[in-house]
Amino acid sequence: MGKLVAIDAGTTGVRALVVDDRARVVDVAYREIAQHFPRPGWVEHDPIEIWQSVEATLAEVGHRLAEAGDTVAAIGVTNQRETLVAFDRSNGEPLHRAIVWQDRRTAALCAEFQAAGHLPLVRRTTGLVLDPYFTATKITYLLREGNLALGPSSPALSFGTVDSWVLWNLTGGTHGGVFATDPSNASRTMLFDTGTLAWSDELCSLFDVPRHTLPEVRPSAGRFGLSTLRGLGPASTVLDGVPVSGVLGDQQAALFGQACFDPGMVKVTYGTGSFVLANAGPERPAAPDGLTVSVAWDLGGFAGSSSARAYALEGSTFVSGAAIQWLRDGLGLIDRAADIGPLAESVSDSGGVTFVPALTGLGSPWWDPAARGTITGITRGAGRAQIARACVEAIAFQVRDMTDAMTAASAYPLVALRADGGAAAMELLLQLQAEQSRMPVARPPSLESTALGAATLAGLAEGMWGSLDELAGLWTSSARFEPELPVELTDAVYAVWQRAVDRARGWAEV
Repeated sequence: MGKLVAIDAGTTGVRALVVDDRARVVDVAYREIAQHFPRPGWVEHDPIEIWQSVEATLAEVGHRLAEAGDTVAAIGVTNQRETLVAFDRSNGEPLHRAIVWQDRRTAALCAEFQAAGHLPLVRRTTGLVLDPYFTATKITYLLREGNLALGPSSPALSFGTVDSWVLWNLTGGTHGGVFATDPSNASRTMLFDTGTLAWSDELCSLFDVPRHTLPEVRPSAGRFGLSTLRGLGPASTVLDGVPVSGVLGDQQAALFGQACFDPGMVKVTYGTGSFVLANAGPERPAAPDGLTVSVAWDLGGFAGSSSARAYALEGSTFVSGAAIQWLRDGLGLIDRAADIGPLAESVSDSGGVTFVPALTGLGSPWWDPAARGTITGITRGAGRAQIARACVEAIAFQVRDMTDAMTAASAYPLVALRADGGAAAMELLLQLQAEQSRMPVARPPSLESTALGAATLAGLAEGMWGSLDELAGLWTSSARFEPELPVELTDAVYAVWQRAVDRARGWAEV
């Protein structure tokens, strides 16, 4: 069958990964992408740089595949989800920098919609909340204030999440490129009816989004098109004309890559932010307080005996790994992100220091764009190590905020947590997480669950595996962490965190 290739267009960089028929990552290439901060609270990316990074990483792994005489059976695409790319399909030119999911410029607009009484419609139709995190108000902003070269009636005007931009370029761009997305990404736009799996005319009207500017929504698994990669040198011999057979948003891809196929299975991805998803089964649940409901995936005709559609309860925090980067770049407390673990482990506790990393507001379960970062409990005895440990503890506390909310809301018991993402390499973090969330935490051999999910989804669509059960049998754990401390002790520490969160909330004017 050959190998599988995944494109992972994330928030801080782009990866291309090669996966074999045992669902093992066997090669990877990476390119960092620039972060642009034109104003406080604004975060942007260059869509051209994203696509060039896709080409560069594909060229690197493709070259090695060609040298080894390998073939590629399919390509899967995963991506940062709510980020908006506006472009002109007549010439392939972006119309604005991509507005990243972390961007808070539409907070006042969201507040206006909420004050006008539109939150119940949004919750009922999409399972989301009115927050700048999601895509819809970013489109509204661009149409009103973005000085776009194309008007809203132009047939070439295109608004998509990053997957649709990558897919369009990957399958030919101006020469027949496919402008499409899947339900997992569409469900994070605040324009998608997650019950009917179609764009909502009512919400498009509410946010002034012309329906024709949005991509076609297709099942997550299945052939979207064939790759058009003739300019990659030796890599083109193995990557040109390959089926692009799977598209998933990054967090749903991690849920799939962690083989969380049964209702009640939970994963946490520690990335730029922390993202907790629980498989909520084939029927859309009501959106519980503090959490959102997303489409996990739609397997179309490739579900076998399983349900084709799965939903997910989701919690999102905006700053986790980004807090470690801030300690490195903003404060100079560490030289490398990897230094955070050893420094935090050099002390037995944080010495009373609590760090609330609300650097771009608070996500689940608070949804407070006016929150700002705080460090409390500082004494003369506090130093670099205590602040580093408080940062690691904050990541675990934020995830507990979400798992507690899920436990209260889920129709299925949550029994174990599967962890991935860069910070999952820290054993201290995973032990703290097991203590705080009061459930075992398992870590797989590869932390690249997001890309692995995109690759294995594409492989399922192309017949490399015959069922979800077969894929589930390939998942293994390389480390497991059990809660050991008394509940009273962990709850007392968590109560201090909650007091600090109260002080961080509502700080800024929106």
